[in-house]
Amino acid sequence: MTSLKVGDKAPAFKGVDQAGKTHTLADYQGKKLVVFFYPKASTPGCTWEACNLRDNYAILKQKGFELLGVSADPAAKQQKFIDKNDLPFPLLADEDKEVLNAFGVWGPKKFMGRTYDGIHRTTFVIDEKGVLIDVITKVKTKDHAAQILASVE
Repeated sequence: MTSLKVGDKAPAFKGVDQAGKTHTLADYQGKKLVVFFYPKASTPGCTWEACNLRDNYAILKQKGFELLGVSADPAAKQQKFIDKNDLPFPLLADEDKEVLNAFGVWGPKKFMGRTYDGIHRTTFVIDEKGVLIDVITKVKTKDHAAQILASVE
């Protein structure tokens, strides 16, 4: 659904995490950044994805990655998701959908014959200069870290 592709500059986003801290693309200049968008905190697929990233966090950090999760959930729900699953990375609470729209992951979805607006599970791997080096649209929730690591090997 997103129109962003490998080689594009990442959107200059600004969002607030579960603890009220602001994050911008500029904060990660000189670092590799993984921005993963997920539909809803504490749902099965999102939990599998976040826990797979948690379980492989040391490897991702060793390869130089910073991680940032994003959904439209409120900060309190994001904090509960972090606490329940011992997640070591920040989660942006993008209730106004500014970051979601900047990356083009908010839009029409279909489920059981019903169409509704929602978040398309997508991950963007951004290099040290703010350029997209991978856009993962077919996220394997139980093996997502391997997909991210493959983008730099």
